[in-house]
Amino acid sequence: MLFIELTAQGLVQGSIYALVALGLTLVYGLLRILHVAHAALFTLGGYLGVLVTNATGSLLLGFAAAMLVSGLAGIAMFRLCYEPILKQPPFVALIASIGLYIAFEELFRIVFGASGLSYQNPPLQQQVALFGGLQFKEAEIMVMIGTAAIIGLLGYLQNKTRIGVACQATVSDPQMAESFGIRLRQVRDINFFIGSALAGFAGVWVALLNNLVEPTMGSVPSYKGLAIIVLGGMGSVRGTLLAALVLGVIESFGTIYLGKLLDRNAIAFAFLIAVLMVRPQGLFARG
Repeated sequence: MLFIELTAQGLVQGSIYALVALGLTLVYGLLRILHVAHAALFTLGGYLGVLVTNATGSLLLGFAAAMLVSGLAGIAMFRLCYEPILKQPPFVALIASIGLYIAFEELFRIVFGASGLSYQNPPLQQQVALFGGLQFKEAEIMVMIGTAAIIGLLGYLQNKTRIGVACQATVSDPQMAESFGIRLRQVRDINFFIGSALAGFAGVWVALLNNLVEPTMGSVPSYKGLAIIVLGGMGSVRGTLLAALVLGVIESFGTIYLGKLLDRNAIAFAFLIAVLMVRPQGLFARG
């Protein structure tokens, strides 16, 4: 019983990690940029979800606003911050991304205050009894269903549509893709929009699960997102998904069996270090 409960809780947490890390993977796979500022879009989505839901009473409008604005903000980040320095060494973009995230964190603190915001009437908080007597909040069940739906749609877009093929061609050989009529800037804009919208989507779910959104809520997910894309094999969407779920389950079990020695975040990074010592290319990297 405990095994099933811990596994289920780990899958809930892993679903959140997957939503955050998938955006990082999309950006890294396309441009080889470690997009740390992605965490700012996660926080932005959380704030917008709370503000719009409180103002309108509609959680769906909160999700829509969070995903749309986060997606557009992601495009703005690309055009204003990354596009001018694409030809520079990768560490230049990494430094710029860290600076951008810090700036957004302070902006959130100035605009929304340091104490955080909460839902006035938190939705999806009812307990639902499942098989074996397990009980979960409606929000926990919906986050797993929503993540599965998003990942399925993303897989379809990547493998079955023209824009997905264009993205893969752009990764393989940008100059050749451009010579065949693919608009690199348009492909990159779409890539950033989708990845950033996923971050906003995840931010709303975390705000729902915790009933709190604060300026620093993106800090730990950003580090874990980077850890997950390493575990998943740097740029692999499938590997990122599997690594996120594995990390969520490891954390869930670790808090029970190692909680007296390490906190939840320390368990995650201890696992990352152990994996990198044995398999530096990541758990799910292809040969």
